[in-house]
Amino acid sequence: MVKRRRAGLPPLWFFTDERRAPDPLPIINRLPVGLCGVVFRHDSHPDRAALARQAARICRARRLRLLIAGDARLAAALGAGLHLRGGVAAGRGGRGMRSASAHNAAQLASARRAGVELVFISPIFPTATHPGAPGLGALEWLKLARQAGRVKPCGLGGITGQRVRALPGWCAGVGAIEAFL
Repeated sequence: MVKRRRAGLPPLWFFTDERRAPDPLPIINRLPVGLCGVVFRHDSHPDRAALARQAARICRARRLRLLIAGDARLAAALGAGLHLRGGVAAGRGGRGMRSASAHNAAQLASARRAGVELVFISPIFPTATHPGAPGLGALEWLKLARQAGRVKPCGLGGITGQRVRALPGWCAGVGAIEAFL
């Protein structure tokens, strides 16, 4: 079960995915007002900046947090937060919140050093994004999450309504793709 919201941190995060949701805007438009965040990852989109601007407009109107993955300059231009892939800082930029993904203890340590607020530890369960790859499982996720220190740990990977129940009670939130499709 996911912990209740703290200080404006959304408990639910939609991770955009070019393959499974080529146009993320209709999904972002359906997210519950004020309850979700969006991690924008459409890196190969031919007009990424324009799509990100549209996503930012929707997020502002619906009171959703927006984080731009791996692009500090775009994050800063949009007044959005920054999401670090693998805990690696991609330059300074963005306003407000910083998050990271981490798949192991080394990436988690990098994320902590980068000063992120949230870390998405993944994949907690098997996921369509990485077919055939095993998930960490709740116990391995918990081992990594305990190393997060002051960074709030979130689950990511294979998240469904059923699987959320398997998460430890102090999980700060969840990120998903499939659950929002």
